[in-house]
Amino acid sequence: MKSKKTIAVLPGDGIGPEVMKEALKVLRFVNNHYQLNIETQTSEVGGHAIDLYGEALPKKTLELCQKSKAILFGSVGGPKWDKLSPEKRPERASLLFLRKHFNLFANLRPCKVLKDLSPLKEERVQKGVDLLCVRELTGGLYFGEKGKRFNKFGHKGAFDTLNYFENEVKRIAGLAFKLARKRKKKVTSVDKANVLTSMVLWRETVEKVSKDFKDVTLEHLYVDNMSMQLMLNPSPYDVLLCPNTFGDILSDQCAGLTGSLGLLPSASLGENDFGLYEPAGGTATDLVGKNQANPLAQIHSLSLLLRYSLGEDEAASLIEKAIDRVLEKGIRTRDLFTSKAQTLVGTQEMGDEVVKEMETLC
Repeated sequence: MKSKKTIAVLPGDGIGPEVMKEALKVLRFVNNHYQLNIETQTSEVGGHAIDLYGEALPKKTLELCQKSKAILFGSVGGPKWDKLSPEKRPERASLLFLRKHFNLFANLRPCKVLKDLSPLKEERVQKGVDLLCVRELTGGLYFGEKGKRFNKFGHKGAFDTLNYFENEVKRIAGLAFKLARKRKKKVTSVDKANVLTSMVLWRETVEKVSKDFKDVTLEHLYVDNMSMQLMLNPSPYDVLLCPNTFGDILSDQCAGLTGSLGLLPSASLGENDFGLYEPAGGTATDLVGKNQANPLAQIHSLSLLLRYSLGEDEAASLIEKAIDRVLEKGIRTRDLFTSKAQTLVGTQEMGDEVVKEMETLC
């Protein structure tokens, strides 16, 4: 029997509790099948926590996260709490706080495209698209000096500073190269070194790091060209290494390639295997209670947790293969349903289908 590991489960708001229920259904199967000895403990977060306790991240929730090996996060926010001051809204006061508190410096967004779901023409994705966007999460433009000022003519202005230090770039680049070694051994570093001094440092530092990974191919693309290539010819790319702001934008563009945010997981990782795992989509409050939300991104987020924080690659691969097989069979929730030849299912049924495929694969 393996040693016990605790996961903090934070369902959150909107469809979060519904899709989390399906992820936990999948976790129960792999936990039993592989004797993983994983214990889950659930707590409130986001708008739901504000309603109950007056704050988006109660002390008991933070304490649970601190004693856990990883966080499986649902989604937070919604119109109900939009009138709160920015620092008290669910997103900033819970999710962004957790990222900062645990120094989660890297965000991973896998993007695997199915031809019949992608909005791109079939000839542009026929060779297959399997990307991993690696985004630096704690530096850059979002965290640089900012403020307001007036020029000599009295015109009001504002500024944000794009700043990177060599150690920050080394850390995220090293992770990207390590991940590429387990994939197609190619890293595309995205920058704007032709006009931004900080991006010159980024490029020079990535080059230095690459010397320790001679088995991995490195190329550099300007961010505007990278954006265009994702639309014209995404198949040749593998790991995209991005500064914070560029990664924020390009990871959502990658999401667009799949045809639905309901398919995309994400992982925010720290130094010591600790991570926060969440679906890329939002709370979708219009779908609450209708059994229509797509749970696959939440389920896939669980597989990332098993792989990156717990080292359970076999269990993670089983979940990912089951998801692929469900989609290959044409089983779809409403967000993916495009043809009468497909089978339309609800949130709970999609979770059941993934478990059925895991049973078959075992």
